[in-house]
Amino acid sequence: MLKENLKTVEERIQSACKKAGRKREEITLIAVSKTKPPHMLQEAYDLGVRIFGENKVQEIREKYEVLPKDIDWHMIGHLQTNKVKYIVDKVKLIHSVDSFKLGEVIEKEAAKQNRIIDILLEVNVAQESSKFGLKTEEVIPLMEKFSQLPHIRVKGLMTIAPFVENPEENRAIFADLHKLYVDIKQKNIDNGTVSILSMGMTNDYEVAIEEGATMVRIGTGIFGARNYNI
Repeated sequence: MLKENLKTVEERIQSACKKAGRKREEITLIAVSKTKPPHMLQEAYDLGVRIFGENKVQEIREKYEVLPKDIDWHMIGHLQTNKVKYIVDKVKLIHSVDSFKLGEVIEKEAAKQNRIIDILLEVNVAQESSKFGLKTEEVIPLMEKFSQLPHIRVKGLMTIAPFVENPEENRAIFADLHKLYVDIKQKNIDNGTVSILSMGMTNDYEVAIEEGATMVRIGTGIFGARNYNI
């Protein structure tokens, strides 16, 4: 199943790139493996997957111990300040930073490890009350504050668009985030480090690619429906 699913996802990414006049290498695929057992991740690894996205700190910790060490782990779920210390030595990228308070804790824990942590700012473009994330107008002021923290590097933006039956309904959300992303790059607040736009999931990643995504987060499309009872 995994092999066929990955093949389908790859074909759809390539098709979206072609439609948008983009190169396939501009898009990074993150296999969202939350709730999936390690043997499924190992199977995906054996098929060439090296980047996995997890929603929970505990799952990263457990899977990190038993899976190959050349995996790039991405924290894509909401991160509580008291859990930061458990993952700063394990993750390649934190997608879900949405406050200066969280950034300060990441800075403190990264300094202890003598590491620079790459982060994305999570933006709630659709302003859904059920979701975390910054308002679009809060992003640039927060970036300016983060630029003073030596152990944090803001690499870009992330959003979780609403779940919709018709992916076209999310096109405007992706376009808005892309516009903000371009504005930030032009202002160069980040000293040139902003290069990632993480948006698009199983049901809408092709539209996200057409609107400028550089990372797509795909779980169900690769691993099948999630099991929340583990």
